Order: sequence, then C-alpha cells, then structure tokens
Amino acid sequence: MKLMCSTKCVSWISCPKIDDATQEPETCKDSVAWVECLPAREISCRLANGTEFTFSGNEVGFNRTVPCRNVSGYSYRVAVALSLFLGWLGADRFYLGYPALGLLKFCTVGFCGIGSLVDFMLISMQIVGPSDGSHYIVDYYGARLTRLSITNETYRKTQSSS
Repeated sequence: MKLMCSTKCVSWISCPKIDDATQEPETCKDSVAWVECLPAREISCRLANGTEFTFSGNEVGFNRTVPCRNVSGYSYRVAVALSLFLGWLGADRFYLGYPALGLLKFCTVGFCGIGSLVDFMLISMQIVGPSDGSHYIVDYYGARLTRLSITNETYRKTQSSS
C-alpha cells in the first residue's frame, strides 16, 4: 500500500483512550484532547524527495489535538427516556437542571401534552441540553449532532451552471 505521508494522522493510527464515564477522550480539556498518533504496520510511504520506507510499527509517532466535548454527567439516553415517559410531569426538565420549567410542566400536566411533545422533540434533536451549558454524554460513536451556522466569515462557493 503506497501512501503519501504527512503529519496529519491520515496514514497513521490514532487511538485516543476513551473514558467509560464520559465517553470522551481521557485528556479532554476545554474542548480539545491531545492524542498520540502511531504508525500503522506495513504502510509504505513515499516522501516528497522520492525516498520510500515501510513502517514496522515500532517507530515513534507524534501528538496532535482532536476536538472533544465537555460533559458533566447528563446522559442523552436518560434525558430522552424521561422526556418520552415522564415529560408530562416535568421530570425531563428537573433532570436537565431547569426546576422552574419542571414545576410549571408538573402543574399544567405538560402544558396539556403539547409542551411535553415539543420538549421531547427539542431534547431528541439535542437543541435543549443541560442547564450548565455542557454536552450530553453520548456513546463515543453515537448519534452526536453538530450545529452548523452561517456567519459573515462563512465562505459560499458559487455553483457553475453547466
């Protein structure tokens, strides 16, 4: 297998150690984790100067940063289950740290069911999250959502009409 080697972990194996409790890399701090990139075995590389070599798997790798999410203990699965089954009692809002809204939903029986349905959709789409601003605990390869936004710095590529 011939690959052009670079320092981007493209032809390297990157295996962050995942914390069982948070499902994020163990070294996650301020939305960034340092990950050790090690060479894969039997990868042949051709450098820019034409030199070729094959990794045996014993070479020294390098470190790089990968994005991660700061979590504080709120499970996505628990929040969705509470919203689905006990949302009319406000249990989902109490769990996420919104006691005033939880009490209001409890007193109005989930705003006559409509508020429970709306909250279920908002929690399922991860629009409503924990009150402390952290992210949900989601399995490392689970259904995470990333919000995209368009700002003045966003580049729009014009499509050619052919």
